[in-house]
Amino acid sequence: MTTMRDIAKRVKVSASTVSRVLNHDETLSVSPETKQKIFEMAEQLNYRTLKSRRLQSGILKEEVFSTDQMSLGMIVLQSIKEEVNDPYWLSIRQGVEKECSKLGIASLKLMRLQNTSRIQEELRNLNGVIIIGRIDHHVLQTIRSYNPNIVLINQDSHEDQYDSIIFDYDKAACLAMDHLLENGYKRVGYIGGTELISIEEADGLKRIYVPDMRKIVYERKMAEQNTYDPNLVFIKEYSIQSGYELMKKAIEKGSIPEAFFIASDSMAIGALRALQEADIAVPDDVVIVSFNDIEMAKFTSPPLTTVKIPTEEMGRLGVRVIVDRLKGRDMPIKMIVPVTLVVRESSVINDKTLSDKR
Repeated sequence: MTTMRDIAKRVKVSASTVSRVLNHDETLSVSPETKQKIFEMAEQLNYRTLKSRRLQSGILKEEVFSTDQMSLGMIVLQSIKEEVNDPYWLSIRQGVEKECSKLGIASLKLMRLQNTSRIQEELRNLNGVIIIGRIDHHVLQTIRSYNPNIVLINQDSHEDQYDSIIFDYDKAACLAMDHLLENGYKRVGYIGGTELISIEEADGLKRIYVPDMRKIVYERKMAEQNTYDPNLVFIKEYSIQSGYELMKKAIEKGSIPEAFFIASDSMAIGALRALQEADIAVPDDVVIVSFNDIEMAKFTSPPLTTVKIPTEEMGRLGVRVIVDRLKGRDMPIKMIVPVTLVVRESSVINDKTLSDKR
């Protein structure tokens, strides 16, 4: 059976271009000569659209694409350095790549967004786009003008235009804080990073800081206990090195708190090293609850108690959602993945919960 790839190979264009020509996409910028060659080759090879094949076989549901005809784009809003420093983002991207491979997606193009004008032609030649990270509404609207088939991962669309895969940041951070506060810890420190969102300015895309929900929840919970102390809050970029440096700073201040909520496992790994160098035992002298549950979290010394975010599954779901949209779904959907607290030795003493320490 002839596929769009067969036609593309003969005409020497991409499969996505063949798909858009045969589906009469008026936004496609291609010469009349090329369009004519595609139609003639489709006829010569006796190509039938997926729609006509399904109608002929008696299947009522009409689909425009099959996965081996799909060309997807993945816009990653983090730099390579940010991905290396925080495996959270890398795990989402790998989930996208693994699911595309599993489903036999024809092609997946990785784009690190610097300026929307530079990638507009690429966006037009794709069937759909997966965006990983936080992005300003106006930048999103610009991307949508080039390609309307979009799924957001780790960002709520707050509109009815886009599909999105998210988790409840407030609930996740509350799991970490409640684990400490409900076991009697009053003096809790916070080590966290800076949340960035991409906005577009005249000279290109910029990243700006926005409030981090983990820090907001920490401050709210401590205020409710009347124990909030700004001197116990330490902020830098998300990385192992930052976690190390911030914990050293906390130690140098003296009177280290009883517990820490650390906003990422990467930062917690660095913090553990600083504590070990200072001969401060975890969990005997200070307990730690972290966030993300990256692969390394269970191999640290001690293993980290952390809030598990199913990052790889978020990436996989993003692919399934965009495939579902390309097969005919019009209504945008929002998927909220579950979060759980994974209790390990960084908040457990002698196989007892930290409440026994109190």
